[in-house]
Amino acid sequence: MTFSFEFLIGTYPALFRAALVTLQVSAITIVLSLTLGTVLTIVRALKIGIVNRLIAIYISFIRGTPLLIQIFLAYYALPALGIRLGPVTAGVLAITLNNAAFMTEIFRGALASIPAGQIEAAASVGLKPRAIWTKIILPQLYMRSLPAIINECTIVVKGTALLSVITVVELLRTAQQIGSTSFRPFETLVAAGSIFLILSLVISQCGAALERRFALRRGV
Repeated sequence: MTFSFEFLIGTYPALFRAALVTLQVSAITIVLSLTLGTVLTIVRALKIGIVNRLIAIYISFIRGTPLLIQIFLAYYALPALGIRLGPVTAGVLAITLNNAAFMTEIFRGALASIPAGQIEAAASVGLKPRAIWTKIILPQLYMRSLPAIINECTIVVKGTALLSVITVVELLRTAQQIGSTSFRPFETLVAAGSIFLILSLVISQCGAALERRFALRRGV
């Protein structure tokens, strides 16, 4: 069977519709992981011994196990504890917990690069801790971490392909369905891969544009 460009082009309408599911899941996951990563960073900065040890165990587990296993645990193991989640919810939960662990490590490194004198000066003029975090620390934290955040966003988008194993009908799952019914899996996988590539490139370009904008504001 020869490779058919005509068939490949014909799969794009269905795959682009499926890509909307991929984008929706990715957007929700990115927002949640950024939020959770930020909260974990703030909590770790408080230096509460037992809490930081628990967070360290969580991060070690996430970094030491494959994302696919974490997805299986969220979808198949949680029901044994009485927690039943739909495939999309379980997938979002697993990828969020995974990505948040890496986000908080990124933020921890960025936090260490912020001059302590800025925080001390803010405290000396009477700013409360909440204001110091929201007005001084977090804006710098996000700007300093932007390249790594963008990289994590592309990882999230690509990671959604693993949700096909728990029956989430996203981009890869749709490609598999088309390939199995048409007996042309190669064309459909190439088409799906090209869409993932486009999404990753768009995210990277948006991130580069943001970096340039922040650089102009700083006068770099």
